[in-house]
Amino acid sequence: MGMLLIDVGNTRIKWALTALPVAGELAGAWLESGSAAHGELVALSERWRKLTVTRILISNVAGEHIQERLQTLLETVFGIAVRPHWFASLPQLAGLRNAYRDPAQLGCDRFAAALGAQRLFPQQTLLVATCGTATTIDAVSADGVFSGGMILPGLGLMATSLARSTAQLPHITDHVQVNTLFADNTDDAIISGCINAQVGAIERAFGLLGRQAPGAHVLCVVAGGSAALIAPYLSIAHETVDNLVLIGLQTAAATLC
Repeated sequence: MGMLLIDVGNTRIKWALTALPVAGELAGAWLESGSAAHGELVALSERWRKLTVTRILISNVAGEHIQERLQTLLETVFGIAVRPHWFASLPQLAGLRNAYRDPAQLGCDRFAAALGAQRLFPQQTLLVATCGTATTIDAVSADGVFSGGMILPGLGLMATSLARSTAQLPHITDHVQVNTLFADNTDDAIISGCINAQVGAIERAFGLLGRQAPGAHVLCVVAGGSAALIAPYLSIAHETVDNLVLIGLQTAAATLC
């Protein structure tokens, strides 16, 4: 028996099965895991039918439509006896205090990512950079306070927006590698601009956080679908973590479920 953790992002659904009780499990120690696009729910349901699940915890930032579809699918696969718990940001949970002006307004994925980062790197000043459809850059203090952050278009969205909104610029999809800062062709200039915009925002936030917490060792935790593309260009202390939101859900589950 296990708990099914589901992270519904803007473009993909990531999931993991963790053993019960979750409080004793190592962070990210999954029995099974996977991911799928929103349009692959039917295939996802076939995979889930093979699992023995007694609890379900879901972070969803993709809106009501996908929530309704997922709710129906879960009822079909596991029956109505296994009711999913839809994760939401709280004023305080698992040793993390949410200092957002309206704690409930904080995206549940950002709160979960902060929980996951704090679990992996306890009692450290953290900058949590989640690089997906949007890039979010959030600050967590060493004593467990989520103070807030910033949101900007993600790497893919930034490049797509530039291509769509600017005449005659190509749409970059096949590669995102910066060979030189000052590119001598348009494709590489777009790539350089988008990568360096992401890196610049993260490194600026890192510097500001360090000045706000003098003497603290600040660590940047990089996660999300574009993390592997952005992290190599960072010149600051950082760790790349896969499935950070799922680790946060695993952390929350010990208290919520």
